[in-house]
Parts: sequence; C-alpha cells; structure tokens
Amino acid sequence: MQDDASSIRPIVPVLATVVGIGVFSLMDAFMKSASIAAGAYSALLVRSVLGVLLVGPAWWISARKWPQRSIMRLHLRRGIVVAGMALSFFFALVRLPLAEAIAMSFIAPLIALYLAALLLGEKIQPRAIIAALLGLAGVVIIVGGRVGREKMTDDAILGLIALFISAVLYAWNLVLQREQALVAKPAEVASFQSGVVSLMLLIPAPFLFSVPPQSVWGDLVASAVLGVAASMILSWAYARAETQVLVPVEYTGFLWAVLFGWLFFREPVTLATVAGTVLIVYGCWIGTRSRPEQGMV
Repeated sequence: MQDDASSIRPIVPVLATVVGIGVFSLMDAFMKSASIAAGAYSALLVRSVLGVLLVGPAWWISARKWPQRSIMRLHLRRGIVVAGMALSFFFALVRLPLAEAIAMSFIAPLIALYLAALLLGEKIQPRAIIAALLGLAGVVIIVGGRVGREKMTDDAILGLIALFISAVLYAWNLVLQREQALVAKPAEVASFQSGVVSLMLLIPAPFLFSVPPQSVWGDLVASAVLGVAASMILSWAYARAETQVLVPVEYTGFLWAVLFGWLFFREPVTLATVAGTVLIVYGCWIGTRSRPEQGMV
C-alpha cells in the first residue's frame, strides 16, 4: 500500500496531519453541542454508526475481502481503545471548560513518544522530545491566559479524571494508529474504527441509549462525516511518517480550537495566544525536520 511512500516529500505527511487534526477539532465542536443535548454516550454511538454507514460500503466495494487475522486483531485493539478514549473525552468535555480540557489532553503526545519507543521500537530523537516540550509549553502559555477567567463546574473532578483516562488512551491510540496505517488502507482503517467502536458501545445500549433530539441530528451527521474524513487523512499520514515525527503536530489542535472559537463565537485572540502559537509552531518545525541521513517511512 506504500509503494509511493518514498516519492512523498517529508513535509507532505506533516501538512496532512495538520489538516486531519483540524478536521477532528471541527468535529469536536459539533460533538460537544450534541453531547450536551443528548449525552456523550448516545451522541458517540450515533456518530459511530453513521460513520460505518458512510465509509463501510466504499471500503467493501474496493476490497471485497476481510483483513488477515493479525490485522483484524489490530483493528479490534485500536477500536476498543478509541471507544474508551472518545467516550471519556466527550464525558469530560461536557463537564469542563474548554481551556482546561484541551490543556490536559495535550499530555497525550508526550506519553505517545515513549509508547512508540516501547511498542514500536522507534528510537526517540532528542529533537522530538524538545519539540514535544516546546509544544506543551506553548499550550500552557495559551491556557494560562484563559484558565483564570473560567469557572469549574461542580462535577469538574469527575471530568478531570475522565480526561486523564482519555489522554492515556489517546497516547496509545497514536501508536496503534501508526501500526494500523502500515498494514491497512485509509478506508479500511476508518471503517473498522467506526465499526468496532459501534459494536463496543452497542453492548450497554439497552440501558444507556436514548434517541437524540431532532435538533442535534445535523450536528451528529456533520461530526460523522468529519470523523471519517479525519481518520482517513491521518491514516494516510501515519503510513508515511514515524509517530515521533507527527506527535508534535498534535499540538496544533489547540490552534484549531482558537481559530474555531474566533470564527464561530468571536472569542478574542490574546497576546498569550500569540506567544503560545509561536512556541507550538516552532516546536512542530523542530520535530518535523529530517536530517539528511534520515528519510520518511
């Protein structure tokens, strides 16, 4: 599936990752609205089922066969991780101010660097660690200018616990994403991710599911389309660059959140945001530079 990987310029997977994260960030905005109205569980289940209906037929028409057993195990493993990650994240997002939620979620790329070394055998370059720390520092600066103005909700402690669980699972997801992208095409990755998540969430459906109100179905359809698109874009990128190269780019998610906040809600862009942005971009630049003797996957 990667015969053309050597002809891809190193910057292309990085730019694709930036776009994919931006699409995911936009999906988060739609999902937060739907989760508030319908509950995180019901909103996520509907979004996942819609995702299967969107991409599943296209994958089956092109593939016409099931993946090998070893690849199926990988699909199942990542789907289970994503189900727990997404459910805990949206549970937290409903209960926490956006700034705190996004800031804490950015511990995931740091964890992912070391999981990539442990599980994939990647050698962590010093520049990747520096890039991750610069990105985290940028997020801290941006959030530091906003946290003081936000009030925590009464059940914020539950939200923080859920968000920490989500961050750890997200780090594992980043590593699995790399493994999965090396053995499966984007449409297959997106199909099985949505499919496994749907199956996992269907287990407690008789006890937890409630039909979302009509007013949020537009948000759910939009989030399903965006989720499938982002999954395919990131799968393509992770098939062509190591985890440690793309992990620092995860920090651009906060920049997308700032952009969408300004576009949709006219939230002001502060000096702290500008300063943090500079650090994040610089960190990404350091982390994604390739030495002459190093190539992309």
